[in-house]
Amino acid sequence: MTVLIDPPLWPRHGRVWGHMVSDTSLDELHRLARAAGIPERGFDRDHYDVPLEMHPQLIALGAELVDGRELIRRLRASGLRVTSARRHGRG
Repeated sequence: MTVLIDPPLWPRHGRVWGHMVSDTSLDELHRLARAAGIPERGFDRDHYDVPLEMHPQLIALGAELVDGRELIRRLRASGLRVTSARRHGRG
């Protein structure tokens, strides 16, 4: 399993958020999210938004902490990245 999380840097709704992705498959990403109790509404086409306080649990479940650049590089290389053009029906 290769689920990746990056350091939470994005403040919103009184929390600080990061991202969780898979560089293998969306199925494995969804499985880990379910195991952690992350609601489906946290999924945004190719990633989950995850709050800082969930990081210890996610790491215990097997997620690997990487910096944001590495997370994006591996997501792109996996072919799972949803680009802005694809989000807007142009790709």
